[in-house]
Amino acid sequence: MSKVSPKKHLGQHFLVDQNIATKIVEQLTLHHGVKDVLEIGPGMGVLTQYLLQHPEYRTTVLDIDRESIAYLQEHFSVLGDRIISADFLKTDLSSLFPGKFAIIGNFPYNISSQIFFKVLEHHNVVPEVVCMLQKEVAERLASPPGSKAYGILSVLLQAYYTINYKFTVSEHVFHPPPKVKSAVISLVRNEVEKLDCNEQLFKQVVKLGFGTRRKTLRNSLRSFNLPAEVTTQPVFDKRAEQLSVQDFVALTQLIEENI
Repeated sequence: MSKVSPKKHLGQHFLVDQNIATKIVEQLTLHHGVKDVLEIGPGMGVLTQYLLQHPEYRTTVLDIDRESIAYLQEHFSVLGDRIISADFLKTDLSSLFPGKFAIIGNFPYNISSQIFFKVLEHHNVVPEVVCMLQKEVAERLASPPGSKAYGILSVLLQAYYTINYKFTVSEHVFHPPPKVKSAVISLVRNEVEKLDCNEQLFKQVVKLGFGTRRKTLRNSLRSFNLPAEVTTQPVFDKRAEQLSVQDFVALTQLIEENI
């Protein structure tokens, strides 16, 4: 098999620039002695080849595209049974890795947010993510409070990870070229093992707060039926985008005490 055809329904845009591929792999730090690396959507192995240059990594690749899987089995046979034909979003990750593992990949634009929600579910075993995704999404995830780009995933991910926008990638280094620019970001697990609040309620507060982001929190969190003396506090005059992670934690504590 000479090459894999990019499939529009899978959101495939294959990176063809070797320098950028090298640079992406170089962003991995694999701190805390983590050895396992899961590459999502390896395609024709443009990142895989450089991951394999690090014998200290134990690389596993996972792709939903059977044509890609066949190509990888032919060209990267050294991986053996660590070439997984599966849908990342439906995969039981604990069955692949008994301990902690890093994630790397050129994420399909159409499911990048879903990938991050799955990462959040496994934040205690995923200490690091290095990925390329749509520039607009990358900016959103790395945005600080007060920014128009700051949103639900920004808060939820920044609660557990330090997010760094690494570099912008031109659309011309892909086959086929996407219609937008891309960017590479890294997420490195912070020291927070558990938030100082009910974590499920925290997610609910964040999602409701941004659900009607132009409204004040007094309006967007109305469904909690909080007492009037609580909602007169200054935080309820703000909009969700004005709150930091710690502000949301404090707000969640306040709501939990009054529902």
